[in-house]
Amino acid sequence: MNCIISSVITDVEELKKELAKTPSMDGLELASAVSTKTTYEKGDPSSKIRIAVLDYGIKQHIVDCMVSRGAYVRVHPAKTDIATLKAFNPSGYFISNGPGDPEPCDYAIAAIREFLERGIPVFGICLGHQLLALASGAKTLKMKFGHHGANHPVKDMDTGQVLITSQNHGFAVDADSLPKNLRVTHVSLFDGSLQGVARTDVPAFSFQGHPEASPGPYDVAYLFDRFLDTMTRSAAAQQAAQ
Repeated sequence: MNCIISSVITDVEELKKELAKTPSMDGLELASAVSTKTTYEKGDPSSKIRIAVLDYGIKQHIVDCMVSRGAYVRVHPAKTDIATLKAFNPSGYFISNGPGDPEPCDYAIAAIREFLERGIPVFGICLGHQLLALASGAKTLKMKFGHHGANHPVKDMDTGQVLITSQNHGFAVDADSLPKNLRVTHVSLFDGSLQGVARTDVPAFSFQGHPEASPGPYDVAYLFDRFLDTMTRSAAAQQAAQ
Protein backbone atom coordinates (compact mmCIF):
# COMPACT_ATOMS: atom_id res chain seq x y z
CA MET A 1 0.00 0.00 0.00
CA ASN A 2 1.39 3.38 -0.98
CA CYS A 3 1.37 6.26 1.46
CA ILE A 4 2.47 9.89 1.54
CA ILE A 5 4.04 11.73 4.47
CA SER A 6 4.46 15.49 4.44
CA SER A 7 5.37 18.20 6.90
CA VAL A 8 4.65 20.86 4.27
CA ILE A 9 1.24 19.95 2.83
CA THR A 10 -1.44 19.58 5.50
CA ASP A 11 -4.57 19.44 3.34
CA VAL A 12 -5.71 15.81 3.06
CA GLU A 13 -7.31 16.22 -0.39
CA GLU A 14 -4.16 17.79 -1.78
CA LEU A 15 -2.10 14.97 -0.33
CA LYS A 16 -4.40 12.44 -2.02
CA LYS A 17 -3.80 14.15 -5.37
CA GLU A 18 -0.03 13.96 -4.87
CA LEU A 19 -0.26 10.30 -3.90
CA ALA A 20 -2.31 9.54 -7.02
CA LYS A 21 0.67 10.63 -9.14
CA THR A 22 2.73 7.70 -7.85
CA PRO A 23 3.01 5.09 -10.62
CA SER A 24 1.84 1.54 -9.98
CA MET A 25 4.51 -1.15 -9.67
CA ASP A 26 2.64 -3.12 -12.33
CA GLY A 27 4.63 -2.78 -15.53
CA LEU A 28 7.35 -0.68 -13.89
CA GLU A 29 10.89 -1.64 -14.96
CA LEU A 30 13.31 -0.37 -12.31
CA ALA A 31 16.14 -2.91 -12.39
CA SER A 32 18.24 -1.14 -15.02
CA ALA A 33 17.83 2.18 -13.19
CA VAL A 34 19.37 0.91 -9.93
CA SER A 35 22.03 -1.33 -11.51
CA THR A 36 25.72 -0.55 -11.34
CA LYS A 37 26.93 1.62 -14.22
CA THR A 38 30.35 -0.01 -14.39
CA THR A 39 31.70 -3.54 -14.06
CA TYR A 40 33.60 -4.37 -10.87
CA GLU A 41 35.22 -7.44 -9.33
CA LYS A 42 35.74 -8.98 -5.90
CA GLY A 43 37.61 -12.04 -4.73
CA ASP A 44 40.69 -13.99 -5.81
CA PRO A 45 41.24 -13.84 -9.62
CA SER A 46 43.03 -17.22 -9.47
CA SER A 47 39.90 -18.99 -8.16
CA LYS A 48 38.58 -21.80 -10.32
CA ILE A 49 35.03 -20.64 -9.54
CA ARG A 50 34.22 -17.52 -11.56
CA ILE A 51 30.75 -16.06 -11.12
CA ALA A 52 29.22 -13.51 -13.46
CA VAL A 53 26.63 -11.44 -11.60
CA LEU A 54 23.80 -9.66 -13.39
CA ASP A 55 23.12 -6.66 -11.18
CA TYR A 56 19.46 -5.66 -11.05
CA GLY A 57 19.79 -4.06 -7.59
CA ILE A 58 22.22 -6.35 -5.79
CA LYS A 59 23.24 -5.91 -2.17
CA GLN A 60 26.96 -6.06 -1.48
CA HIS A 61 26.57 -8.73 1.17
CA ILE A 62 25.31 -11.09 -1.52
CA VAL A 63 28.60 -10.64 -3.38
CA ASP A 64 30.47 -11.15 -0.10
CA CYS A 65 28.60 -14.42 0.53
CA MET A 66 30.00 -15.82 -2.73
CA VAL A 67 33.50 -14.36 -2.27
CA SER A 68 33.73 -15.76 1.27
CA ARG A 69 33.14 -19.21 -0.21
CA GLY A 70 36.15 -18.86 -2.49
CA ALA A 71 34.57 -17.51 -5.66
CA TYR A 72 35.90 -14.78 -7.93
CA VAL A 73 32.96 -12.50 -8.73
CA ARG A 74 32.47 -9.98 -11.51
CA VAL A 75 29.40 -7.76 -11.22
CA HIS A 76 27.94 -6.51 -14.51
CA PRO A 77 25.47 -3.73 -15.37
CA ALA A 78 21.92 -4.97 -16.02
CA LYS A 79 22.05 -4.66 -19.81
CA THR A 80 25.53 -6.09 -20.40
CA ASP A 81 25.67 -7.84 -23.77
CA ILE A 82 26.06 -11.61 -24.01
CA ALA A 83 29.46 -11.40 -25.73
CA THR A 84 30.93 -9.48 -22.78
CA LEU A 85 29.50 -11.99 -20.32
CA LYS A 86 30.88 -14.93 -22.30
CA ALA A 87 34.32 -13.32 -22.46
CA PHE A 88 34.59 -13.60 -18.67
CA ASN A 89 34.26 -17.38 -19.09
CA PRO A 90 32.13 -17.80 -15.95
CA SER A 91 31.54 -21.03 -14.08
CA GLY A 92 28.00 -19.82 -13.47
CA TYR A 93 25.64 -16.86 -13.54
CA PHE A 94 24.06 -15.20 -10.52
CA ILE A 95 20.80 -13.33 -11.18
CA SER A 96 20.36 -10.69 -8.50
CA ASN A 97 17.51 -9.21 -6.54
CA GLY A 98 16.04 -5.84 -7.48
CA PRO A 99 12.93 -3.64 -7.54
CA GLY A 100 9.94 -3.42 -9.84
CA ASP A 101 7.88 -5.71 -12.04
CA PRO A 102 9.92 -8.59 -13.51
CA GLU A 103 7.89 -8.94 -16.73
CA PRO A 104 9.14 -5.73 -18.42
CA CYS A 105 12.77 -6.85 -17.94
CA ASP A 106 12.86 -8.42 -21.42
CA TYR A 107 16.63 -7.88 -21.75
CA ALA A 108 17.20 -9.97 -18.61
CA ILE A 109 14.77 -12.71 -19.61
CA ALA A 110 16.45 -13.04 -23.03
CA ALA A 111 19.92 -13.28 -21.45
CA ILE A 112 18.84 -15.90 -18.91
CA ARG A 113 17.26 -18.00 -21.67
CA GLU A 114 20.62 -18.12 -23.41
CA PHE A 115 22.38 -19.16 -20.19
CA LEU A 116 19.85 -21.95 -19.74
CA GLU A 117 20.17 -23.12 -23.34
CA ARG A 118 23.93 -23.40 -22.89
CA GLY A 119 23.49 -25.43 -19.69
CA ILE A 120 25.61 -23.13 -17.53
CA PRO A 121 24.70 -23.14 -13.79
CA VAL A 122 22.32 -20.33 -12.81
CA PHE A 123 21.20 -19.15 -9.35
CA GLY A 124 18.66 -16.36 -8.88
CA ILE A 125 17.21 -14.70 -5.81
CA CYS A 126 14.18 -12.44 -5.35
CA LEU A 127 13.75 -10.62 -8.70
CA GLY A 128 16.29 -13.08 -10.10
CA HIS A 129 14.02 -15.94 -9.01
CA GLN A 130 11.11 -14.40 -10.87
CA LEU A 131 13.24 -13.73 -13.97
CA LEU A 132 14.50 -17.33 -14.05
CA ALA A 133 10.91 -18.55 -13.89
CA LEU A 134 9.85 -16.20 -16.70
CA ALA A 135 12.80 -17.29 -18.83
CA SER A 136 11.70 -20.89 -18.27
CA GLY A 137 8.14 -20.23 -19.46
CA ALA A 138 6.31 -19.55 -16.20
CA LYS A 139 4.33 -16.43 -15.31
CA THR A 140 4.50 -13.91 -12.46
CA LEU A 141 1.78 -12.04 -10.61
CA LYS A 142 1.41 -8.96 -8.42
CA MET A 143 0.73 -9.97 -4.81
CA LYS A 144 -2.02 -8.27 -2.83
CA PHE A 145 0.24 -7.46 0.11
CA GLY A 146 3.67 -8.90 -0.65
CA HIS A 147 6.12 -10.32 1.87
CA HIS A 148 8.23 -7.98 3.98
CA GLY A 149 10.17 -8.91 7.11
CA ALA A 150 12.80 -11.18 8.59
CA ASN A 151 10.65 -13.90 10.16
CA HIS A 152 8.90 -15.62 7.24
CA PRO A 153 8.63 -19.42 7.57
CA VAL A 154 9.40 -21.32 4.36
CA LYS A 155 9.34 -25.08 3.82
CA ASP A 156 12.11 -26.80 1.87
CA MET A 157 10.10 -29.31 -0.16
CA ASP A 158 13.11 -31.61 -0.67
CA THR A 159 13.97 -32.02 3.02
CA GLY A 160 10.76 -31.02 4.79
CA GLN A 161 12.74 -28.56 6.91
CA VAL A 162 11.08 -25.30 7.99
CA LEU A 163 13.33 -22.29 7.46
CA ILE A 164 13.00 -18.77 8.86
CA THR A 165 13.75 -16.32 6.07
CA SER A 166 14.12 -12.66 5.19
CA GLN A 167 11.62 -11.43 2.58
CA ASN A 168 11.03 -8.23 0.64
CA HIS A 169 8.96 -8.59 -2.51
CA GLY A 170 5.63 -7.61 -4.04
CA PHE A 171 5.59 -10.01 -7.00
CA ALA A 172 5.60 -13.82 -7.07
CA VAL A 173 5.88 -16.67 -9.52
CA ASP A 174 2.49 -18.16 -10.37
CA ALA A 175 2.67 -21.78 -9.18
CA ASP A 176 -0.11 -22.78 -11.59
CA SER A 177 1.94 -21.65 -14.60
CA LEU A 178 5.07 -23.78 -14.12
CA PRO A 179 6.21 -25.76 -17.16
CA LYS A 180 7.07 -29.45 -16.77
CA ASN A 181 10.80 -28.80 -16.51
CA LEU A 182 10.40 -26.46 -13.50
CA ARG A 183 9.73 -28.00 -10.09
CA VAL A 184 8.80 -26.40 -6.76
CA THR A 185 11.57 -26.47 -4.13
CA HIS A 186 10.29 -24.02 -1.48
CA VAL A 187 6.85 -22.84 -0.34
CA SER A 188 5.78 -20.07 2.04
CA LEU A 189 4.05 -21.31 5.18
CA PHE A 190 2.36 -17.92 5.59
CA ASP A 191 0.24 -18.07 2.44
CA GLY A 192 1.39 -21.07 0.38
CA SER A 193 2.99 -18.90 -2.30
CA LEU A 194 5.90 -20.17 -4.34
CA GLN A 195 9.32 -19.50 -2.80
CA GLY A 196 11.74 -21.56 -4.86
CA VAL A 197 12.07 -23.47 -8.11
CA ALA A 198 14.63 -25.64 -9.88
CA ARG A 199 14.98 -26.72 -13.47
CA THR A 200 14.93 -30.47 -14.01
CA ASP A 201 16.86 -30.38 -17.29
CA VAL A 202 19.68 -27.91 -16.59
CA PRO A 203 21.61 -26.84 -13.43
CA ALA A 204 19.51 -23.80 -12.53
CA PHE A 205 17.56 -22.91 -9.40
CA SER A 206 16.22 -19.88 -7.56
CA PHE A 207 14.80 -18.63 -4.28
CA GLN A 208 12.29 -15.83 -3.63
CA GLY A 209 13.66 -14.62 -0.30
CA HIS A 210 17.08 -13.35 0.73
CA PRO A 211 19.53 -16.09 1.78
CA GLU A 212 22.16 -13.45 2.55
CA ALA A 213 19.87 -11.74 5.13
CA SER A 214 22.16 -9.27 6.98
CA PRO A 215 20.43 -8.46 9.18
CA GLY A 216 18.21 -11.48 9.49
CA PRO A 217 18.22 -15.29 9.67
CA TYR A 218 20.79 -17.39 7.83
CA ASP A 219 18.65 -20.52 7.51
CA VAL A 220 18.83 -20.50 3.70
CA ALA A 221 22.50 -19.52 3.35
CA TYR A 222 23.09 -23.13 2.26
CA LEU A 223 21.81 -22.12 -1.17
CA PHE A 224 25.10 -20.32 -1.79
CA ASP A 225 26.91 -23.56 -0.96
CA ARG A 226 24.60 -25.41 -3.34
CA PHE A 227 25.41 -22.93 -6.11
CA LEU A 228 29.17 -23.38 -5.68
CA ASP A 229 28.77 -27.16 -5.52
CA THR A 230 26.67 -27.06 -8.70
CA MET A 231 29.36 -25.09 -10.54
CA THR A 232 32.12 -27.42 -9.32
CA ARG A 233 30.24 -30.53 -10.43
CA SER A 234 29.33 -28.93 -13.77
CA ALA A 235 32.97 -28.04 -14.47
CA ALA A 236 34.07 -31.59 -13.56
CA ALA A 237 31.47 -33.08 -15.88
CA GLN A 238 32.57 -30.85 -18.76
CA GLN A 239 36.20 -31.75 -18.21
CA ALA A 240 35.38 -35.46 -18.13
CA ALA A 241 33.48 -35.14 -21.40
CA GLN A 242 36.44 -33.58 -23.23
